[in-house]
Amino acid sequence: QVQLVESGGGVVQPGGSLRLSCVASGIIFHSSTMGWYRQAPKNEREMVATIRGSGPITYADSVKGRFTLSRDNTLNTLHLQMNSLKPEDTAVYYCYLDNLVNDYWGRGTQVTVSA
Repeated sequence: QVQLVESGGGVVQPGGSLRLSCVASGIIFHSSTMGWYRQAPKNEREMVATIRGSGPITYADSVKGRFTLSRDNTLNTLHLQMNSLKPEDTAVYYCYLDNLVNDYWGRGTQVTVSA
Protein backbone atom coordinates (compact mmCIF):
# COMPACT_ATOMS: atom_id res chain seq x y z
CA GLN A 1 0.00 0.00 0.00
CA VAL A 2 1.36 3.41 -0.98
CA GLN A 3 1.08 6.31 1.44
CA LEU A 4 1.93 9.95 0.86
CA VAL A 5 2.59 12.31 3.75
CA GLU A 6 2.93 16.04 3.15
CA SER A 7 4.55 18.64 5.35
CA GLY A 8 5.73 22.22 5.20
CA GLY A 9 2.53 24.20 4.86
CA GLY A 10 1.81 27.27 6.93
CA VAL A 11 1.03 30.97 6.92
CA VAL A 12 3.33 33.38 5.12
CA GLN A 13 3.19 37.00 4.01
CA PRO A 14 3.01 37.92 0.33
CA GLY A 15 6.45 37.70 -1.20
CA GLY A 16 7.53 35.04 1.26
CA SER A 17 8.64 31.46 0.72
CA LEU A 18 7.65 27.99 1.83
CA ARG A 19 8.98 24.53 1.06
CA LEU A 20 6.59 21.63 0.87
CA SER A 21 7.75 18.05 1.21
CA CYS A 22 6.07 14.75 0.43
CA VAL A 23 7.38 11.39 1.59
CA ALA A 24 6.09 8.33 -0.23
CA SER A 25 6.14 4.88 1.35
CA GLY A 26 5.39 1.52 -0.22
CA ILE A 27 6.38 0.21 -3.63
CA ILE A 28 7.35 3.22 -5.72
CA PHE A 29 8.56 2.91 -9.30
CA HIS A 30 11.19 5.44 -10.23
CA SER A 31 9.41 5.98 -13.55
CA SER A 32 6.18 6.95 -11.80
CA THR A 33 4.75 10.44 -12.01
CA MET A 34 4.66 12.54 -8.86
CA GLY A 35 3.48 16.04 -8.35
CA TRP A 36 1.61 18.68 -6.42
CA TYR A 37 -1.95 19.82 -6.93
CA ARG A 38 -3.85 22.48 -5.04
CA GLN A 39 -7.43 23.35 -4.28
CA ALA A 40 -8.67 26.71 -3.08
CA PRO A 41 -12.13 27.14 -1.53
CA LYS A 42 -14.89 26.92 -4.16
CA ASN A 43 -12.33 26.03 -6.85
CA GLU A 44 -11.53 22.78 -8.58
CA ARG A 45 -8.30 20.99 -7.83
CA GLU A 46 -5.58 22.13 -10.21
CA MET A 47 -2.14 20.91 -11.17
CA VAL A 48 0.77 22.90 -9.78
CA ALA A 49 3.78 20.89 -10.90
CA THR A 50 4.49 17.30 -11.90
CA ILE A 51 7.56 15.22 -12.68
CA ARG A 52 7.63 11.96 -14.61
CA GLY A 53 10.44 9.73 -13.37
CA SER A 54 13.52 11.94 -13.18
CA GLY A 55 12.00 14.47 -15.55
CA PRO A 56 10.59 16.31 -17.45
CA ILE A 57 8.86 18.73 -15.11
CA THR A 58 5.64 20.48 -15.96
CA TYR A 59 4.54 23.66 -14.18
CA ALA A 60 1.26 25.50 -14.20
CA ASP A 61 1.64 28.87 -15.94
CA SER A 62 0.62 30.63 -12.74
CA VAL A 63 3.67 29.33 -10.83
CA LYS A 64 6.39 29.29 -13.50
CA GLY A 65 9.47 31.14 -12.37
CA ARG A 66 8.36 31.12 -8.73
CA PHE A 67 8.00 27.45 -7.80
CA THR A 68 10.60 24.70 -8.19
CA LEU A 69 9.84 21.00 -8.06
CA SER A 70 12.48 18.46 -7.13
CA ARG A 71 12.46 14.72 -6.56
CA ASP A 72 14.78 12.40 -4.68
CA ASN A 73 14.13 8.84 -5.86
CA THR A 74 16.53 7.40 -3.30
CA LEU A 75 14.42 8.74 -0.47
CA ASN A 76 11.09 8.67 -2.32
CA THR A 77 10.59 12.32 -1.51
CA LEU A 78 9.20 15.22 -3.47
CA HIS A 79 9.77 18.87 -2.70
CA LEU A 80 8.11 22.05 -3.86
CA GLN A 81 10.05 25.24 -3.22
CA MET A 82 7.61 28.14 -3.41
CA ASN A 83 9.02 31.66 -3.66
CA SER A 84 7.40 35.05 -4.21
CA LEU A 85 4.14 33.72 -2.86
CA LYS A 86 0.94 35.56 -3.66
CA PRO A 87 -2.45 35.58 -1.91
CA GLU A 88 -3.88 33.63 -4.85
CA ASP A 89 -1.52 30.77 -3.99
CA THR A 90 -3.59 30.16 -0.86
CA ALA A 91 -4.96 26.62 -1.04
CA VAL A 92 -4.66 23.11 0.29
CA TYR A 93 -1.72 21.48 -1.48
CA TYR A 94 -1.88 17.76 -2.21
CA CYS A 95 0.90 15.38 -3.10
CA TYR A 96 0.08 13.03 -5.98
CA LEU A 97 1.56 9.78 -7.25
CA ASP A 98 0.72 7.80 -10.35
CA ASN A 99 2.39 4.47 -9.66
CA LEU A 100 1.62 3.07 -13.12
CA VAL A 101 -1.20 0.95 -11.68
CA ASN A 102 -3.06 3.25 -9.29
CA ASP A 103 -3.23 6.92 -8.36
CA TYR A 104 -2.59 8.06 -4.80
CA TRP A 105 -3.18 11.30 -2.95
CA GLY A 106 -1.90 12.68 0.32
CA ARG A 107 -4.22 14.31 2.86
CA GLY A 108 -3.02 17.78 1.97
CA THR A 109 -1.26 20.64 3.69
CA GLN A 110 -2.67 24.15 4.02
CA VAL A 111 -0.78 27.10 2.55
CA THR A 112 -2.07 30.54 3.44
CA VAL A 113 -0.56 33.71 1.98
CA SER A 114 -1.84 36.73 3.83
CA ALA A 115 -0.62 40.05 5.13
